[in-house]
Amino acid sequence: MRKAPENVCFPASIPSRRAPIAGCLTGDKMMQKTIAMARRKNIALVAHDNKKEELVEWAKFNCKLLAKHSLYSTRTTGQLLENRLGLKVTLLESGPLGGDQQIGSRISEGQIDCVIFLSDPLEPQPHDSDVKALLRIAVVWNIPVACNRASADFIISSPLMSTVYERLIPDYSKYRVCLASVFHSGFREVTFER
Repeated sequence: MRKAPENVCFPASIPSRRAPIAGCLTGDKMMQKTIAMARRKNIALVAHDNKKEELVEWAKFNCKLLAKHSLYSTRTTGQLLENRLGLKVTLLESGPLGGDQQIGSRISEGQIDCVIFLSDPLEPQPHDSDVKALLRIAVVWNIPVACNRASADFIISSPLMSTVYERLIPDYSKYRVCLASVFHSGFREVTFER
């Protein structure tokens, strides 16, 4: 068994060596709650450079449907959609400058209902960690995500896109209380056996 280093700080309320926050999500089954998604959805549209033309083609085919919703996009992609198709798009920063993170932030604030992200799996992306964070936060908040044209077709053509939809999400209130207690309880020095 490996020995832990000396003088490692853990919150006083957590006696084990486990990460203190991980314990907040284990044990009792997490409760669920619902968030109502209005008829007019807030849709994020994102595409990697090699997929921008494909997203424009897809949006052109679905232009009438998309026009019924509020659209958000990273800057370069959004400008293409505005200039070529005349769609009204709320422009965020480009992906490498934080646009993916802005979309993720809006998801966690309940301001994005769906993400269409045509990604290029064959090309390395300089901001790959931002992309992973965006996809992770979409899963955390149970947001529909399309990562290719076929799944985008399924999402946009779903009858649920034009109705009020009660989206189930985990109730993170217990996690927030646990997290707050961990960080407000202070840290104490813990010495492990040698």
